[in-house]
Amino acid sequence: MSEAVSKNGSCLCGAVSFTTSNFSKKVYACHCGMCRKWGGGPFMEVDCGTNISFKGEENITVYNSSDWAERGFCNKCGSHLFYRLKENNQHQVPVGLFDDQKLFVFESQVFIDKKPSFYSFANQTKALTEAEIFEMYAPS
Repeated sequence: MSEAVSKNGSCLCGAVSFTTSNFSKKVYACHCGMCRKWGGGPFMEVDCGTNISFKGEENITVYNSSDWAERGFCNKCGSHLFYRLKENNQHQVPVGLFDDQKLFVFESQVFIDKKPSFYSFANQTKALTEAEIFEMYAPS
């Protein structure tokens, strides 16, 4: 996580904006069925931890997507705002929402065994399967 730099971003219509200073410079792609259904393709995200603040919170709707996570979106324009782990309030934010994306590096792909065959990223990344992810993160 970066400590010195602050990053800002917003949804498509600007009704919701955010600031974070505790973000990873690594971009992750999730190929699970839920993320692909949510956004029509892989979820390209940045881990922003718990230190993120939102303006326009009255425009955020949260969907309880699983026992351990929820997804937030702007109720004005529909932009996806975050995937949040309930246990520790950790936010994964779509990389496309950030105003400045120069620091980011595409690091890894998760649920790689769930990725459809009709697309493939050229970047060389780490790749974790569904079983590996559930072993690491799913509550016992």
